[in-house]
Amino acid sequence: MANRIRRSDGKGVRRTAKSQSRAGRARRAKAKTSGFVDSAMGVLPFTEEQWTRIWLAIIIGAGVALAFVIANFAGVPAMASAEVSRMASEAGFEVRRVRVTGTDRMDEREVYARALAQRDRSMPDVDIEALRAELLDLPWVADARVSKQLPDMLAIDIVEREPHAVLVKPDRLVLIDIGGHELTPVAPEDAAGRLRISGPGAARQVGALDRLLAAAPALGPQVEAAEWVGNRRWNVTFNGGQVLALPEGENEAASAFVKFARMDGQNRLIGGKVASFDMRNPPRVYMRVPGRSERLQAEDLAAEMAAGEGAE
Repeated sequence: MANRIRRSDGKGVRRTAKSQSRAGRARRAKAKTSGFVDSAMGVLPFTEEQWTRIWLAIIIGAGVALAFVIANFAGVPAMASAEVSRMASEAGFEVRRVRVTGTDRMDEREVYARALAQRDRSMPDVDIEALRAELLDLPWVADARVSKQLPDMLAIDIVEREPHAVLVKPDRLVLIDIGGHELTPVAPEDAAGRLRISGPGAARQVGALDRLLAAAPALGPQVEAAEWVGNRRWNVTFNGGQVLALPEGENEAASAFVKFARMDGQNRLIGGKVASFDMRNPPRVYMRVPGRSERLQAEDLAAEMAAGEGAE
């Protein structure tokens, strides 16, 4: 009997030891896993609070998705959307802050006025494409990027148009970009130094005018104004007030402009006594000198100028 008791006690001790060994291994494994998770968390660029928000967002998102699927199967998608919005708002996922970047020239209050209409709206209810379309309607906005930054911020990055010239209208001056988009009215003193364009339809021809002036780089900076005449051709005005009438056609006008640049290089026409130059009928060039009733051809004026220089 005593032997049986002793054998039984030995088995009990072995079972206890085995159980303790398993528990020890479990604790060590748990400690190792926790240490690994803690190390991984330390490497990732998130604070504990941010991780809590991320997991909360994942859990809420999963619950919202499940509710939406169930509601759709039940045939009530509108109720599902309302429930999604309600749950998101209660969890803090609604618009409370707006951040705007990229507004150097325009009044950023125009952007905030549209963005703040989304204030206190549940994040799922914010239509960022519709908001972007509203922003693109603003005169200065060439492009806009709108994004949601959970839990509560709308981030808006504006790409502004570049002012390129001043459009002269009957009642005001307006800044325009290279595409002819009107940006904002401008005072005469603020328009100083900018190229002025005028004439019906001139705003649609800004790109063509740019190419024309680029054909003779030495002359381009000396042009202070350009008039689009009869929706066909350009008259350009130089800084001293002299006017050059160019022929119709983009290529023809560019060729005439280059030819005038060569003539100016040889005879210093800009700043001279000629008031206007007419190159509408190539290859002839006519010039008008104040005090003379007739127009001079280029050859006549060149001869006069050469004679004058010789007399000196």
